Amino acid sequence: MEACYSQAKFNVTSYDVIGLVTISLQAFAGLWINAFIVSVLVIALVRRKCLNSNEKILLFLGCSRFCYFCFVWVRSAILIFNPWLYYTRPVPRFSSAIHSFINFSNLWTSACLSVFYCIKIVNFQHSFFTFLKAKIDRIVTQMLMGSVLLSLIISVVSYKINSDIHCDKTNATTLGNFWRLRVKMDENYVPILSIYGFGFATTFLAVSFSALLLLFSLWRHKRRMQANSVRNISVDAHIKAMKSILSFFFLYSINFICSFLTLVYRSRTDNPMSLLILVFQYVFPSLHSLLLIFSNPKLEKTLLRTLLWVKSKVCRR
Repeated sequence: MEACYSQAKFNVTSYDVIGLVTISLQAFAGLWINAFIVSVLVIALVRRKCLNSNEKILLFLGCSRFCYFCFVWVRSAILIFNPWLYYTRPVPRFSSAIHSFINFSNLWTSACLSVFYCIKIVNFQHSFFTFLKAKIDRIVTQMLMGSVLLSLIISVVSYKINSDIHCDKTNATTLGNFWRLRVKMDENYVPILSIYGFGFATTFLAVSFSALLLLFSLWRHKRRMQANSVRNISVDAHIKAMKSILSFFFLYSINFICSFLTLVYRSRTDNPMSLLILVFQYVFPSLHSLLLIFSNPKLEKTLLRTLLWVKSKVCRR
């Protein structure tokens, strides 16, 4: 049995190496991008002793994604180089719970950012939107805490469901019992799919409604300003925000599809489709963080100054 375990432990294929290299590149890129966002906002917090609502969400999102990429890289390395350790009790339960918490914190914080942009920019005269526009800055902290609470609930439920998977060290390190382990995991597929599907669908609907409301507000505002020859500042703000949210909506749609496909292909680690899905899924946080940097004048200027400083240092050498 020890010989079988040793052989399985070090039997790393070229496909595994390609997968780890791909995930590592994406993870390190995401780490640097989100570390930049967090560092800029932390410096601003130290200098001014406070942050506005938009910066609070960006700071929370940057920290969440930094932790997400760290966890993804460590888990991928364990799955590739020592998969039997990953399926040793209680590692799968803790891993699933931690991944669920970090992933949904990331998704719901992103959805909160879209809702925040929508409420701040839409130009509706309804009393409900007027109330939200007046209160949105005060409830940002509550929105973030609500995202954490919902993510925690899903992670706890995920832990409880996965606790039904009973696999001791003998089962986890015996090659002949791996199929039996997978069957026990598949027994919990329906409740896990339902819980994750609820989380994915909720965040996707929030982003979708935000984009649609902002698009409708922009269309109404442009129609009202057609008689004016001078370009209105509010229209420029609508267009800029609309580009950001539509770009985010496009990325979020891809991530939404990949998240469900990940559940389908989760047991097929040797399938090239699973690697392709993971590539698209891990690209989403990095690309969205880049969009946030270039849509924020302060972050964009700081990034350009940093790149110019790095370029000058490299050229001197």
